[in-house]
Amino acid sequence: MVHEELFARLNEVGYKNWLKAGYCLMKVKDGLCGFVDNEMRDFHNVVINSNTILLRGTTCQSNCRPKNNQFQSVCALCSEWKREIVKHHTKPYSVINWGNCRPWLWPTEPWELAKAFMPRGQTGVTRAEHCDAAALLNLLHLCDHFSFINHCLVTEVIRYRNELMHSCEMRVSDQWMAHFQKSLEQLLLQLRHVPEVAIAAQQIQEMLSVDLSVHVPGVDSVDGANRVGIESISLWETELLRESLKDLLNTDEHEGAPIYADLQKLQMLHRFLSGNKDLEEQFGNELHSIQVLEDQLQSLNSNSGQQ
Repeated sequence: MVHEELFARLNEVGYKNWLKAGYCLMKVKDGLCGFVDNEMRDFHNVVINSNTILLRGTTCQSNCRPKNNQFQSVCALCSEWKREIVKHHTKPYSVINWGNCRPWLWPTEPWELAKAFMPRGQTGVTRAEHCDAAALLNLLHLCDHFSFINHCLVTEVIRYRNELMHSCEMRVSDQWMAHFQKSLEQLLLQLRHVPEVAIAAQQIQEMLSVDLSVHVPGVDSVDGANRVGIESISLWETELLRESLKDLLNTDEHEGAPIYADLQKLQMLHRFLSGNKDLEEQFGNELHSIQVLEDQLQSLNSNSGQQ
């Protein structure tokens, strides 16, 4: 059977919970995309119309670009955009990921403005639907345009999302799921007037209220059972694992310098993927990258121990 190993993973309650929680975050992202796009267009217009320098409609003539995560603008226009971003940032003294941005597009592209309020790794992202839930949630949290949303509820969901994606064992408990569900419900209730968010909330409720059973084509099942096609589960498992990998590798590597405190996480993730033949084949390139980083981290550990 093609998905034999996936069936085996789904027999583990903690892993099934991990997949279900990840699916819910994917639905959060789907619900927020259109809303965030519209709001950022409004925010972009407000920033321009309230600033006489930006209202002139000029564009960058100096090819201003961030270097890594630093941005010292050359021209007066980009300096003014930078000032506006800092002014509207709810945590202006924290790290602002200038490396996400293409400053010369700030005057014309609202999404380039949005990326300054997101986690790093968004440089090539040009639309909301290309983001993950974490990017959109951080935008809601860090841009004061969204001050009408309770930020405590946003940060709570971000915390659960990070715990989920940083769980290299890929397992969460029933108790964790109950708290996670409550935090999602409270946040989405704030945006219940948005049709896409209301749909997402319903889909999340349906997913969290049933035991995730698998429907195998051609095999009879109990009438009335809640079923999910194995192909669908496989697709969202792949998407979630890729997001988790991206998260961990971005966390462990800062401007080219790995953080060796997370060696154990890397090793656990490596063991999980290589311990499942289907995942080992599917994530071969990523496993190679992890192995290279593991070797770097072990070398750093070894050298620091000798000093």
